[in-house]
Amino acid sequence: MANMRRRKFLQMTAAIAGVSPFLHACDNKPRSRGKIVGASSKFGHLLRDQKFAKSMAPPVQHDVVIVGGGISGLSAARWLHKNGITNFILLDLEPQMGGNAAFGQNTISPYPWGAHYITIPNNNLQEYVDFLVECNVITGYNEQALPMINDYYLCQDPQERLYINGQWQDGLLPQFGVPQKDRDEIHRFMQMMDMYRKATGTDGRDAFAIPVDHSSKEGQFTILDTITMKDWMLQQNFTSEYLRWYVNYCTRDDFGTAFDVISAWVGIHYFAGRKGRAGNAESHDVITWPEGNGWLSEQLQAPVKEHLKTNAMAVSVVAGAENVLVEYLDTTTQQLHSISAKQCILATPQFVNNRLLQATMTERAALVKEKLHYAPWMVANLSVKNLKERSGMPLSWDNVLYNSPSLGYVKANQQQVNQDNGQHNLTYYLPLTDETPASARKHIHLLTHSDWVARVFKELEAVHPNIDAATQSIDIMLWGHAMPQPLPNLVHGNTRQQLQQSVGSNIHFAHSDLAGISIFEEAFYQGIAAAKKVMGQIL
Repeated sequence: MANMRRRKFLQMTAAIAGVSPFLHACDNKPRSRGKIVGASSKFGHLLRDQKFAKSMAPPVQHDVVIVGGGISGLSAARWLHKNGITNFILLDLEPQMGGNAAFGQNTISPYPWGAHYITIPNNNLQEYVDFLVECNVITGYNEQALPMINDYYLCQDPQERLYINGQWQDGLLPQFGVPQKDRDEIHRFMQMMDMYRKATGTDGRDAFAIPVDHSSKEGQFTILDTITMKDWMLQQNFTSEYLRWYVNYCTRDDFGTAFDVISAWVGIHYFAGRKGRAGNAESHDVITWPEGNGWLSEQLQAPVKEHLKTNAMAVSVVAGAENVLVEYLDTTTQQLHSISAKQCILATPQFVNNRLLQATMTERAALVKEKLHYAPWMVANLSVKNLKERSGMPLSWDNVLYNSPSLGYVKANQQQVNQDNGQHNLTYYLPLTDETPASARKHIHLLTHSDWVARVFKELEAVHPNIDAATQSIDIMLWGHAMPQPLPNLVHGNTRQQLQQSVGSNIHFAHSDLAGISIFEEAFYQGIAAAKKVMGQIL
């Protein structure tokens, strides 16, 4: 039965990607070296099934325990430390902190496994700007008080290109071979996005802000959260297939969600929420590192290293009258341990919190199950040498193929000064949006490393005819629950507000899924908000 399910899925995914489902089986030539890596799903399933013995040792005492070492948890830890609370511990299941900002490294360079850039920061986000100053991303200010971005971290040219109509063009907005009527429609769309970027409500708030909770609550804007982006575009008579492709690319890129199901408010927020200005960069420029946002994760960790414990999977969280009891499994020794803390921050996705709090939180569990859906992704890192190119723009940081099922790839070593040896790390992103998230999660583990390699190569052969021969190694990362899907009524409904509420006075929540959109700034501020709640109870 398992083989039949796998064959059916191979045929389905092959039809989508244009790959023979038996390509790898018919080719006796060894495929490129590599393996499937990824988040510790087997331990996650252990948590789900609760198949472990209870701890018998007495609990270790701390003032605060943080569960989850993604950006929200690290941000909370940093904020507590900055404000004099140092008796805390942060637990994370993985051997590497950072969550979706995880990264790998080889002899060429580091490379991202997830989030790989930030944009010019919105100038009103003082705490975020201060953090970027601390880690020297912002090196100072000019006479107009605009931040100066570290030149080493501003994405080097060429930044991005799109393969369309048989040629690589500069930029990702479709232009080459695009009819004038489509160009006019794209221009009208971008003008409307600029209007929304500048719009404010009668409540004095930006219509689209970061964090999203700072956005205007005026009805003319929040009503956009009740329909999909596709339906809104139809209402506005945006029918160009080139524009639809571009918008769908954008929503899949940032949110792992196709434009025909994502909230229109969130789809517009992609274009209208970021308003940062810098003294030495354009507002559309990006800030990046070979390891992507893993570099920022490392900066968050630096001042709190001694408080971080990896390979530690929390298995239960129980609130008492004065303390919280947290049990965790040391995945290296398979031993259970416990911590008693005055305060607890759960910086983990809400579906994980359901399992940690399952004894007492049935209403919360039902809300999460009904309203929150998490997008699965596949990410591949290809180490290549002497890659052949099609005509047009040269290899760039971001390289996208028009009408491709993937988001293309980034060149991870773009920021390296010396790139003359022809070796590159290419990180390829595939959000699995062709079926429901639950269905995709069931299917991704049915594919072997060779299956994924065949799919990646089949797509990239269109632009790099020697991709197989040029690839020295290719590793595959599978993200089962990469990010929340911002479907209609999530951002401006009441689901997030209910889930943000603390449990009693000693369990607080911090994760980007509580914002509805998974971007660095949201996770950063979720962590600060939870840390401030803890401080309100302890100080």
